Amino acid sequence: MAMQEPTFFILTALAEQPLHGYGVIRAVTELSGGRITLRAGTLYAALDRLTEEGLLVVDREEAVDGRLRRYYRLTDDGGTALSAEVDRMRANAAMAAARLRNIRLAFGPTS
Repeated sequence: MAMQEPTFFILTALAEQPLHGYGVIRAVTELSGGRITLRAGTLYAALDRLTEEGLLVVDREEAVDGRLRRYYRLTDDGGTALSAEVDRMRANAAMAAARLRNIRLAFGPTS
């Protein structure tokens, strides 16, 4: 089953290093070219769900200005799920590109 786009970008944001919530929000916005801007409530619900599913774990917690900052890390299962989604997306893109090439060959360039 296809992964929801916000989930894909959350896992991608955490693929290189653990991040806290605001760091994930910034990374997702950057990685998506500004197309996806997560709100805090949406993000934390997703982080809780992905943690329950075993795709993420809490890496560490630290107090900053009297508030607890929780850092999340991708698990091995999370990396496997992200890799599978990348493979699925590549296969779909290759299939679409092949069909577009076939159309161009049959009908010539389109405007």
